[in-house]
Amino acid sequence: MSEPPRRHHPWDETLRDLGPQVLGVLVRRGAEFGAAEDAVQEALLEAVRRWDAPGGAPSDPKGWLVTVAWRKFVDARRSESARAQREIRVTLEPPSGPTEQADDTLLLLSRCCHPALSPASAVALTLRAVGGLTTAEVARAFLVPEATMAQRISRAKRTVARERFGEPGDVRAVLRVLYLIFNEGFTGGPSGRPDGVDLAAEAIRLARQLVAAVPDDAEAAGLLALLLLHHARREARTTAAGELVPLDRQDRSLWDTAAIAEGVALLQGALARDCLGPYQVQAAIAALHDDAASPDETDWVQILEWYDELARLDAGNPVVALNRAVAVGHVDGPLAGLRLVEGLPPEVPRRDAAAAYLHERAGDLAEAARRYAVAADAATSTAERTHLTKQAARVRQEAG
Repeated sequence: MSEPPRRHHPWDETLRDLGPQVLGVLVRRGAEFGAAEDAVQEALLEAVRRWDAPGGAPSDPKGWLVTVAWRKFVDARRSESARAQREIRVTLEPPSGPTEQADDTLLLLSRCCHPALSPASAVALTLRAVGGLTTAEVARAFLVPEATMAQRISRAKRTVARERFGEPGDVRAVLRVLYLIFNEGFTGGPSGRPDGVDLAAEAIRLARQLVAAVPDDAEAAGLLALLLLHHARREARTTAAGELVPLDRQDRSLWDTAAIAEGVALLQGALARDCLGPYQVQAAIAALHDDAASPDETDWVQILEWYDELARLDAGNPVVALNRAVAVGHVDGPLAGLRLVEGLPPEVPRRDAAAAYLHERAGDLAEAARRYAVAADAATSTAERTHLTKQAARVRQEAG
């Protein structure tokens, strides 16, 4: 049975923003991750109950939540045994004083995105603990049963509980998970997933938090720029019926110029740090596409130069090689691009779709139609399969 929709509470947005911050404080104080999250959830529920009472919310909502969550964490530990009671009172009780103002975003994200976790588990735990989504929301977003997602999150908590954390971990692991979250949401169309959970927007929100936590990290800024530059085109990527629209046929008046401007500014700041990384390069390629007023004005020469750089930074990545081959097809001609595509392993995702596109540009419509049909059979989503099937039919009709 699906859970009933929860009534919107006036404190929802505030509590959603504060929840991860409070969790970060408890974790930094030494609380075990799973127990800390349970304590924070209880504190949030108590806030919903009490902040509507006469007197309203406290003047320091975060401080109130930290105090209540820590008390609930201590009480839970006290109930375990007398020994735990003595240890907590002596060693864990924090000194009195103002609430910590340190930014624990990176620490919390590092725990949720630890390399010991599988990508799926890291994504689920990040959305649950840092994104503030309920287990049911995360499950619906990934189209799996709630019980399955609950087990996945529980296993992830047990895994990170066994890991030692003295300091925040590798930012690159966090960037990878945020990129995965964005891609999962970006493929869902302009309105996000059917349940209304917009994973692409959530990834951007978390990436903003990360950039604030590590303002000097060029790749973090590069990732946020990349997400914004792609997200700027989202309204034009699908029709009202949900069908995919390729980049060269999109209505560019629907692109979000404010998001593009923000992405370009972030990218320029990142590149100025002279610490080039793959996310910055991908953002530069996206910016060149967004800068073109029409498909014919796309600067493919610069795009190919950036793909050369990306191939150097991410050597051996077949997806990069495939995208570079398409760029070569625009700069040096479709036959040159096709030679590169055909040299890639058959199992590379979207290899046949790229070959079909280049065959069509080369005027070999019969082969293009055949490869579009092959690509449709291998498509992993209904929207992509429908799009490629229609491309095959269109090209067949043009071929006569």
